[in-house]
Amino acid sequence: MRLRPIPQGGETIPAVGLGTWRTFDVGASAAPREPLREVLQRFFELGGRVIDSSPMYGAAEGVVGDLGAELGILDALFLATKVWTTGRDAGVAQMEQSLRHLRRRRLDLMQIHNLLDWRTHLRTLRDWKEAGRIRYLGVTHYAASAYDELERVLRSEPLDFVQVNYSLGERAADRRILPLARDRGIAVLVNRPFSEGDLFRRVRGRPLPSWAAEFDCASWAQFFLKWILAHPAVTCVIPATSQPQHLVDNMKAGVGALPDPAIRERMGALAD
Repeated sequence: MRLRPIPQGGETIPAVGLGTWRTFDVGASAAPREPLREVLQRFFELGGRVIDSSPMYGAAEGVVGDLGAELGILDALFLATKVWTTGRDAGVAQMEQSLRHLRRRRLDLMQIHNLLDWRTHLRTLRDWKEAGRIRYLGVTHYAASAYDELERVLRSEPLDFVQVNYSLGERAADRRILPLARDRGIAVLVNRPFSEGDLFRRVRGRPLPSWAAEFDCASWAQFFLKWILAHPAVTCVIPATSQPQHLVDNMKAGVGALPDPAIRERMGALAD
């Protein structure tokens, strides 16, 4: 698995992680959790560490905590979640709850979800980081319409991470956010790498181009993920899945060669 450094400090993390939106929002019974248990086990066996969640993802945090503890891998994971509420006290309460759900005394990354009340929460996150309750702090946003504000935050505040959606179907972050993150030494997590499935619909019935073999690509999922990972600002991409076979396929995007800039442009043209 390809490793990428976190600019603030130089710690390395695997380039392919795991998102939990929708996929890990299941009940407490064994049947819906069983494929997720296998997903987590295979993820870890294949070199994965970074798992991203949020209180807005329903039961996802608790499912990650439960299954990670049952598999005995919880302490080895790089766990990221978010604060998604308004007001200092509500933010603290929500983050304390996330710690309980994820079964950790300290979290690796806490992010301010969609910049909601970010000034208030950023003060708390700095206090928590200084106290050792979180290791890194960051911000997220999913909407290109919010990138003006996101850019202002990235320029004005010392941050460790930013999370944005970025894919062959959603390239707005290419223009300002990714170059700015690289210039500012901010690690980048990428969500929605398949444009919520739209990219697979675009290529349905089309064979993978033969030249994909030049960068060790054997599936459309790997094609889409390797395009993202070839951007020099990207630290880790976090595709979500509840299917073990899809997890294995996704993880292979973090192994082997990546497309060079010329091939990357060719990939972009193919997806248009």
